[in-house]
Amino acid sequence: MTEMVYGTAPIRAGEPVLPRWWRTVDKWAMSCILMLFGVGLLLGLAASPPLAAKNGFDAFHYVERQVVFGGMALAAMLVFSMMSPDLVRRLGVIGFLAAFVALVLLPVFGTDFGKGATRWYSLGFASVQPSEFLKPGFIVLAAWMMSAAQDLNGPPGRAMSLGLALLVATFLAFQPDFGQAALILFAWGVIYFVAGAPFLLLVGLAGAVVAAGTLAYEHSEHFARRIDGFLNPEIDPRTQLGYAVNAIQEGGFFGVGVGEGQVKWSLPDAHTDFIIAVAAEEYGLVLVAAIILLYATIVIRSLFRLMRERDTFIRLAGTGLACTFAVQALINMGVAVKLLPAKGMTLPFVSYGGSSLIAGGITVGMLLALTRTRPQGEIGDILRRRGRA
Repeated sequence: MTEMVYGTAPIRAGEPVLPRWWRTVDKWAMSCILMLFGVGLLLGLAASPPLAAKNGFDAFHYVERQVVFGGMALAAMLVFSMMSPDLVRRLGVIGFLAAFVALVLLPVFGTDFGKGATRWYSLGFASVQPSEFLKPGFIVLAAWMMSAAQDLNGPPGRAMSLGLALLVATFLAFQPDFGQAALILFAWGVIYFVAGAPFLLLVGLAGAVVAAGTLAYEHSEHFARRIDGFLNPEIDPRTQLGYAVNAIQEGGFFGVGVGEGQVKWSLPDAHTDFIIAVAAEEYGLVLVAAIILLYATIVIRSLFRLMRERDTFIRLAGTGLACTFAVQALINMGVAVKLLPAKGMTLPFVSYGGSSLIAGGITVGMLLALTRTRPQGEIGDILRRRGRA
């Protein structure tokens, strides 16, 4: 009966999983993800040897680890992209609960690795950052709550998801990790906006975030120091930001040449938070523009596919995943050119990091799963029929 009312796309009876996945997945977006990972390895070859030498490792120690973590990330991406939306929702909720428990226990069992913020679990051979895995799970759970709220006699999903977002953001702020807390609130705001939130309510929530930021500035030396550094019109050339901005300026349009960059010898986080500075110095604006184009292609194609989707949960969860993926990239690049306050946030699939790579693989895998072509028709079918009625 549903097919008679809404119409369907052709489906091949008995088609194996892999051919069906290949026929329905967004190959352009997946290709862009693979290219980003390739760019990350290229930049890792340039940025990581100085740090490896400083720590007494082989020259390509961090590149080899990035290959291992990247392989795990790509495997996770492929596995998740083959899942149905229902399975994505179930695993997303389970993953969120596990990551949230890990987040709560960080003050007891976590470590700060001397960076002043307890965000990691040390496993000896590697470390795990729960907040990276928390984001995709939270987005899926919040989208499920809000989509359920639109059902007849459904639960108060908007209020429940807001309470959950505030709870998670509070735990993140206590680490302190204000950047990840802001990303969680941003993801919730995007999902709520797509779900049909009143504009005045969003303005009120934005005001509440500003008030919370003001409170954090007054009571957190860590937060205040970063805001003061951002507002200062002069850039200290001896700081990480000073080195990064100078490297970007030196790179110009075509860069100084492969292996000729100097910023990697000055920045301890050249292979992670400031990887874009290495790209700009050695390869110039050309490579930076190509990286931005790859991110834009992934996000814009995903959003266009989601616009045609009539399942509420898929639209909300997919939009939240796509926008959060894009904003994390924007924050990383914005910090490097002093458009945003300093924040330790990686560039998805390009920066070195086990947790960020694997969590990124899960995130884009979920996004690819939700943007696959399904034999269910599109939301435009409903609108056209209503227009003819």
